[in-house]
Amino acid sequence: MIVNASMPAGAHLYSSSSFCYRHMPEKWRQRDEFMRTENSQTPPKAHFSVHVMLIAMSFVWGINFPIIKGALAELSPLSFNAIRFSTSSLLLLVLLYFREKNFSIRRGDISRFILLALVGNTVYQLFFIHGIARTTASNSSLILATTPIFIVLLGSILGVEKITKSILQSIIISFTGIILVITGSGKPLVLTDQSLIGDLLTIANPICWATYTVLSKPMLKEYTPLKLTSLTMAIGTIPLVLISIPSLNAQNWSIVSTQAWLGLAFSAFFAIGIGYLMWYTGVSLIGSARTALYENLVTVFAVASAWILLSENMSPVQITGASLVFVSLYLVQRTKQS
Repeated sequence: MIVNASMPAGAHLYSSSSFCYRHMPEKWRQRDEFMRTENSQTPPKAHFSVHVMLIAMSFVWGINFPIIKGALAELSPLSFNAIRFSTSSLLLLVLLYFREKNFSIRRGDISRFILLALVGNTVYQLFFIHGIARTTASNSSLILATTPIFIVLLGSILGVEKITKSILQSIIISFTGIILVITGSGKPLVLTDQSLIGDLLTIANPICWATYTVLSKPMLKEYTPLKLTSLTMAIGTIPLVLISIPSLNAQNWSIVSTQAWLGLAFSAFFAIGIGYLMWYTGVSLIGSARTALYENLVTVFAVASAWILLSENMSPVQITGASLVFVSLYLVQRTKQS
């Protein structure tokens, strides 16, 4: 990794009085002003595009759950994660090279990149992959639905983002909708010994993801979502692979079917590579609290895909809950960003 040590922390690539700034394209200047101003507002058309992008992200993450479950029947959790994160990291680093031509970061930000990498990639994924393998889909969905709550609380405590009354109302409506989606399936929330271990592991996920999201927002004023996503993922993948070496050696590769490999490829390229990039883009443009609400839309898409693809029933209670999630997104989309 190349570090730009000559540029002081907090300095911007272009000053408003520099020759480069005065002669850069107008849309670049607008983007630079947005990245430097905490209270900037996203243009209406761009604002709409961001929400469409985040809906697409939620859809990919929603159908990713059954895909992961299927692949884990043939691949050990650590082997699965090591391969998909290595693939995702390589994909994003190649994309970063062709888009920005450099991997440089400021020397003072190295520790921040490492912290984000470990919390949002290494630790989070270790808890996530072991948790989802040990608990039920209903339990994990309900636990992960608390992510927006943790993001709002942490962001408010650290003073990273001002939380408005409308955002809090939207989070309450969204969480209520998720409860209806899960309980409306008629499947009880199971709490066996095995499930309890999985639940405890899964509880760490929203805490890690909230920390990862909130601490990344100030850095997105200095770095593009692509650079922040690529480098933190690449750094976090290193310990993830090292921890997974025994599992990779013990894995019986002869039993892995083509379907499992395709599932791993989908999860690596779309759910992790493109999905993480979309998430960071959302955080940089509409804030962490608004972006976090789309986490609950993941559960809605997961239930809807099971209804369509697996012919599972979708009760009126679940439809009501899904409607509440969409209502919460509509309400928060109408509010101005603070």
